[in-house]
Amino acid sequence: MKSLFFKEINAFFGSLLGYLVLALFLIAIGLIVWVFPESSVLEYGYADLEALFTYTPYVFTFLVPAIAMRSIADERKTGTWELLRTSPLSLLQIVIAKYFALLFLVVLAVLPTLLYFFSIVQLGDPVGNLDQAGFFGSWVGLLMIGAVFAGVGLFASALTSQQVLAFVLGVFLCFVLYFGFSALADLQVGDFAYWIEELSLSFHYINLSRGVVDSSDVFFMLGMVWLFLGLSVLTLKNK
Repeated sequence: MKSLFFKEINAFFGSLLGYLVLALFLIAIGLIVWVFPESSVLEYGYADLEALFTYTPYVFTFLVPAIAMRSIADERKTGTWELLRTSPLSLLQIVIAKYFALLFLVVLAVLPTLLYFFSIVQLGDPVGNLDQAGFFGSWVGLLMIGAVFAGVGLFASALTSQQVLAFVLGVFLCFVLYFGFSALADLQVGDFAYWIEELSLSFHYINLSRGVVDSSDVFFMLGMVWLFLGLSVLTLKNK
C-alpha cells in the first residue's frame, strides 16, 4: 500500500497539471481573502477570516474532483488497472491507498492557509485579537469537507475511464452533498426540513466553524467517507 501511495503522489506531481491545480487554488483563495473588495479582510476592517471559510468549500467543489479525476479513470484508460489488480493488494487496499494519497494532496493544499491565521493575528488590534477556537474549528471543518470530497472524487473516477467525465460527475456530487440538501431543506417546513438539513455537509461544517468540534459532526463526515469508499469498491467489483 505504501508503494501505491507514493506512486499516486509522484504521478500527481510528475505533470504540470498537478502544480497548476494547487497554484490555482492558492491564487483563488488569496484573491478572495486579500484582494476582492467584497470579501477582502483588509476592506472588512475586522480581524476575521470568515471569507476564507465561506468561499473555500466552493473552490473545493472543483479542486478536489480535479485532483481525483485521474486516480482510477486514467489507470483503466491506459490499461494499467489490470496490472495493478494482479498485485498482492486487495481491491479495498488499492482504494484506501489511492484515497489517502488524495487526502494528502488536499491537506497539502490547505496547509498554506495557516499563514493567513498568523497574518491576521499580527494585524489584529491588539495583536492576537482573533477567535482562535472558531478559526481552528473551521479549519478542521475544511479538512473534513476535503476528506469527504476526496472520497466522492475517487468514487466518480471509479465510475468511468474518462477523466473529464469523472471530473464532471465529481463536481456534481460534491455540489449536491454540500449545497443541494440545504436548498431542498429550505423548500420544506417542519421537522422534515431539519432531517434533510442534517444530511447536508454545509450543516455540519457550520457547526464545526463555531469552534466546538462535536463528535456527531465528525462521525457524520467520516461516515460519508466510508460510504463513498465502499461504493468505489463495489463499483470496481461489478466492473
